[in-house]
Amino acid sequence: MLWTEIPVHVIDFEGSRETGIVEFGVVTLTGGVISEVATRLCRARVRVSADETRVHGLREADLADAAPFAVEWERFAALRANGVLAAHFSGTENALLRAVWPCPRLSPDFLHAGREVAEWGPWIDTGRLATAMLPRGNGSSAALGDVVQAFGLAAALDEAARRWCPEARRCYHCALFDALACALVLPRLACDADGLPWTLAHTLAASTGDGARRDELRQGRLF
Repeated sequence: MLWTEIPVHVIDFEGSRETGIVEFGVVTLTGGVISEVATRLCRARVRVSADETRVHGLREADLADAAPFAVEWERFAALRANGVLAAHFSGTENALLRAVWPCPRLSPDFLHAGREVAEWGPWIDTGRLATAMLPRGNGSSAALGDVVQAFGLAAALDEAARRWCPEARRCYHCALFDALACALVLPRLACDADGLPWTLAHTLAASTGDGARRDELRQGRLF
């Protein structure tokens, strides 16, 4: 199975372990193309510090009337039930998601037909894919903005942001903007030299830094 043969839900969260998730962005790729997006602000668990506001631009007053992230269970459980999750350096998204719900309901293990698992992952991780693929030096890095620039996708990202992002949230460290950036770079990272998409197993294997886990994914023995 190619990774483009199932829905891929690209996720970005703003927030921290202390405040919880204060904004989410979700971009669904169908056939490797953006087909659906969702985003909203979420009420913080504790007061948002000035340091956090400097990162994501969200103040206490912006979040006061928002529903908490915890009411989104059905949305995120359904995402995992019909596809795989992706993020740029997915450790943060995985940790914040698991802090709310340690696992989803039983969902398909897309590497083994007919098998179900109660796991949010394995994740497609564009940060790890970029680290492995892109040359280092000359100030470049696997940071999301640098990867967008490396593939010449800045204009496409700005266009996507104008179409889908709230007007005040069209820059990096805004959840839907970052999810769109990740969604745009994924097809450039998870492909062979001819631009053809990798298999799902290869994409997931390349997305982990754990050597044993990578071998299990490549050989179909993860679960």
